Amino acid sequence: MRLIVFNKPFGVLSQFSDGAGRATLADYIAVPGVYPAGRLDRDSEGLLLLTDDGRLQARIADPRFKLPKTYWVQVEGVAHDDALDRLRRGVVLAEGPTLPADVATMAPPALWPRDPPVRVRKTVPDCWITLTIREGRNRQVRRMTAAVGLPTLRLVRWRIGEWSLDDLPSGAWCEG
Repeated sequence: MRLIVFNKPFGVLSQFSDGAGRATLADYIAVPGVYPAGRLDRDSEGLLLLTDDGRLQARIADPRFKLPKTYWVQVEGVAHDDALDRLRRGVVLAEGPTLPADVATMAPPALWPRDPPVRVRKTVPDCWITLTIREGRNRQVRRMTAAVGLPTLRLVRWRIGEWSLDDLPSGAWCEG
């Protein structure tokens, strides 16, 4: 069994091929027979696990196992207690309510530079939160933060269950 821990850069698709010429996993990982366990949007960064073990892939990706996924999220605005409390209780999205999230504010993390950089507006504050969910809906974190008035500027998945990025640089991978 192989497990690869990959720090997916911004702008890279969570698949090995693309007919439109966009960056894919194949540009970074030349290991045959491994497949992503779950997805990470093209405009999100961070931890992506790949494996050749179908059971492990299902345990990581299938929402019924409720494996916690922790994100570091730069949001536009100031994360006041009322917004954080709403995230802790769960928010209602178009397809229904989310499960409650673990959330807290955090100091800006020491991360690799993003290319392109996040758009910064001098008149609008931003802050960082750490958010842990146990689901995996499409663009869920972005939709949750938007629902409480905190649009996402940068989204980095830091941890899935027992695996985390630690000091793995953007675009790098290691055996897990």
